[in-house]
Amino acid sequence: MEEKEIEVPEKFKKILEEIEKMTVLDLAEFIKILEKKFGVTSQPQFIPTVIPQTQEASQAEKKEEKALFNLVLSQVGAKKIEVIKLVREVTGLGLKDAKDLVDKVESGPQTIKENVKKEEAEEIKKKFEQIGAKVELK
Repeated sequence: MEEKEIEVPEKFKKILEEIEKMTVLDLAEFIKILEKKFGVTSQPQFIPTVIPQTQEASQAEKKEEKALFNLVLSQVGAKKIEVIKLVREVTGLGLKDAKDLVDKVESGPQTIKENVKKEEAEEIKKKFEQIGAKVELK
């Protein structure tokens, strides 16, 4: 993937530099704050259209939807340190970010990885379950 040179207006350079310094988790949190503050969403809006489909196309679409899963950590279990290590391995996060993510599970389930193929998702889920944590595939 080639990186394109983007001309950034001077008034946005400082903001862009700060965003580039953020971790993925900090950036996700920042986006949620912006969405709440300004009442907008970063998700594309769904506009339903009526397109006739054959039954085969509809079934193929359903199979395609279930090909990718999100891994959601819902319970840590007794081996918190092992869970933090595994979160680091799976996500590539640093120690502090992985620990913060695991700590947030106490207040509610946390997504640890998105859009994972079924085989890989089940393998990762098995690793977490072996150390006593609970992971859901969504």
